[in-house]
This record gives sequence, structure tokens and C-alpha cells, in this order.
Amino acid sequence: MDQTIFMAKKSKIKVHPKKKRGRPATGKDPLLSARLPQELIAGIEKWAKLNNISRSEAIRRLLVHALRDHYSFPSRW
Repeated sequence: MDQTIFMAKKSKIKVHPKKKRGRPATGKDPLLSARLPQELIAGIEKWAKLNNISRSEAIRRLLVHALRDHYSFPSRW
């Protein structure tokens, strides 16, 4: 009894790993979001521009400054 075996041809389609949704993480710190009045955002952006830093960095520095003045905040920053 002769049997003919047909082998599947190798596919030319490249399989790419499935991409994760959303923007890739840029840091290890947790994300915190808040709604701020437009006037406050404008003030933060003006302060950031005067100090040649990003808005995110400006918010971090302003928060650290405020916390140092009122609490014994770590001097890591």
C-alpha cells in the first residue's frame, strides 16, 4: 500500500508579535492625573518656560517646593 504524503509549503507571510495597546511606559513612577483650571495651567507653563523645563517637570518641582515648605519632605529632589 503506497501512501502519498503532502507536506505543507512554508508560508511567506511574516508573523510579528502582537503589539501592546497604548503608549509605552516612559518611567517607573506611577501616573497621577488632575483637572486644573486653565489659568493655573497657564501659570505653570509660564513658569516652566522661564525655567527652560517641561510642564511635567515644572509641576514636579512646584509640588516638591510646596511640600518642603510645609512638611519634612525628603531631600531626594
